[in-house]
Amino acid sequence: MILHRHQRSPLSREALRALGARSGYLIEDAHTLRVGLGRVIARIHLSGGLAHHEGGIADAGVTVDGDDGPLGTGALVFGSLPFNPESTAELAVCEVTITQLASGETWETRTLDAPDIDVLIANCELPSQETQVATSVTYQPSGEEYGHAVAMAVEQLRLGELDKVVLARSVRGTVDHPIDPAAVAHRLRRREPSCTIYALPLPDGRRFVGATPELLVARHDDTATCHPLAGTIALPDNVDPNDYQNWLLGSSKNLREHAIVADEVNGLLQTFYADVSADPTPSIMALRTVAHLGTWIRAASPLAPVDVLTLLRSLHPTAAVGGLPRTKAYELLQSLERLDRGHYAGPVGWCDDEGNGEWWIGIRGVMIHESSFEAWAGAGIVSESDPIAEREETRNKLASILAAVLVDRI
Repeated sequence: MILHRHQRSPLSREALRALGARSGYLIEDAHTLRVGLGRVIARIHLSGGLAHHEGGIADAGVTVDGDDGPLGTGALVFGSLPFNPESTAELAVCEVTITQLASGETWETRTLDAPDIDVLIANCELPSQETQVATSVTYQPSGEEYGHAVAMAVEQLRLGELDKVVLARSVRGTVDHPIDPAAVAHRLRRREPSCTIYALPLPDGRRFVGATPELLVARHDDTATCHPLAGTIALPDNVDPNDYQNWLLGSSKNLREHAIVADEVNGLLQTFYADVSADPTPSIMALRTVAHLGTWIRAASPLAPVDVLTLLRSLHPTAAVGGLPRTKAYELLQSLERLDRGHYAGPVGWCDDEGNGEWWIGIRGVMIHESSFEAWAGAGIVSESDPIAEREETRNKLASILAAVLVDRI
């Protein structure tokens, strides 16, 4: 399959976001919007999951001619991968891919018979749907059950066999009218301008729409960048957020939780790169209702050729969403959660035919199908964790996510 790449005039960012959110593949950070539209013309099947896949976009059997474009243009593979790295997964190449920079520079890659993007834009109905009142809401597990699970995890952590485990819970519900994924994506873009907006189809027919703050890994030629987050505090309304952020920077419990994650990522990158550096101290990643501790980690001078999927396979799941040591933490979270996370906390992103790509952790998102929704949130548990505080952390995170869907606070 041959696709043609060319630079073109800028397109409406709002319309591109709406088209990608409703029926395509959307990845939009503060600098670049990427969408895959139209038919899926090639797929990469990860039958053994990410953990056992070796290969890249070359497996899709597509080539690109036309103009040479900057990194991150051309035929891109998009996807949302499950949390469980051994679960079957799939990546997709669409017949039209648009990469548009914040400056307006725009690149289009398409098959000869692909739909006219200008016509799609002209006919696109921009989102206007308002948030809705929930007609049903169910937490799984309940707040009390979740707090009990945290207490059980703390008992295990105090034995010293684990450093950290992340426990998650979900909320499911319905509203009166089918939810417009474009309206959710547009609202999230306004609410969380520093996050990466994603909207991707799931194998079960739902769409996963969210605003993730956490860059799992970006590979650009001979460099790689990660921005792990761990350690959280809620930012109440009508108070000075600096007071809470300063507390977070001095919280020994949160600093320890964060160090576990950052040190793991740093060590894993050192197996691929000769030059790995990290910020000496964590900084604040402030969102609308919560703040996190984050550390930028940068790698250069690869020890051998390495593509982004190889890095992804090594890094996922980090201690930010799983725990450490990985195997024991995964066994513990499975026994305590008793739910399949599916695509929650799995990687979402894109890669190109040169091994470049950008992948974020699929958190702060809602899975939508017609008038039903499902959202997940987790908390990092260490030996000093308080079950009530961790329960409230997940509740605050879930409320923040669903503010893009619901008019009332859950």
